[in-house]
Amino acid sequence: MKPKSIFNWSSGKDSALALYKILKEDHFEITSLLTSINQEFQRISMHGVSVSLLEKQAESLGFPLIKMEIPREPSMEEYQKIMSKTMKEIKSQGITHSVFGDIFLEDLKEYREKQLEKIGIEAVFPLWKQNTGKLIHEFLNLGFKTIVTCVNETYLDKSFAGRIIDKNFLKGLPENVDPCGENGEFHTFTFDGPIFNKPIAFEIGETVMKTYLKPKSSENDEDGEYVFWFSDLIPE
Repeated sequence: MKPKSIFNWSSGKDSALALYKILKEDHFEITSLLTSINQEFQRISMHGVSVSLLEKQAESLGFPLIKMEIPREPSMEEYQKIMSKTMKEIKSQGITHSVFGDIFLEDLKEYREKQLEKIGIEAVFPLWKQNTGKLIHEFLNLGFKTIVTCVNETYLDKSFAGRIIDKNFLKGLPENVDPCGENGEFHTFTFDGPIFNKPIAFEIGETVMKTYLKPKSSENDEDGEYVFWFSDLIPE
């Protein structure tokens, strides 16, 4: 019997490729998708994608969707409390594993593993330590289609938001930007590919700027903010 597992679905390309690989390997029974939602805006955290498009994704993928709603800017304590409650409820349904699309962020992987270990769930990372340049080309060669929904202005300008990722897009990335955006340079919405029963239809709306305060590690740190550009996707 395969272990029952939850899949942490961000709506983007890394999630889509990780889900493709986990389904192909067939070592786990994926019971449902879990996505963090901004409670105030009803959009996927950081990706900025509307819940309605997320629900269309889940329907096309053929999995039940669990939406974990979190405050607009939660403290770490608030986030951990909500996550712990959600995962304990999930574990009570016989879930033993939780799958992620992370590739090389060691601190994030360690955080996920430690938090899940407290609950008695094991974290799984099917893309871990793989070459991101090779991964994005594998993603495209498999027939996946994805659009950039959010860019961090520290790395990319407004013009990159709302663009479909293809080989020309990758050629135009600055050298300091990871081709999978693994350092948070950009986020995506995947709307077609081999794991979807049908493409997700949408129109590209306006691009809007949002700012977030930079966290301080000490009292001596200067005030600052991150600037992000979000491309709004409108369901058809």
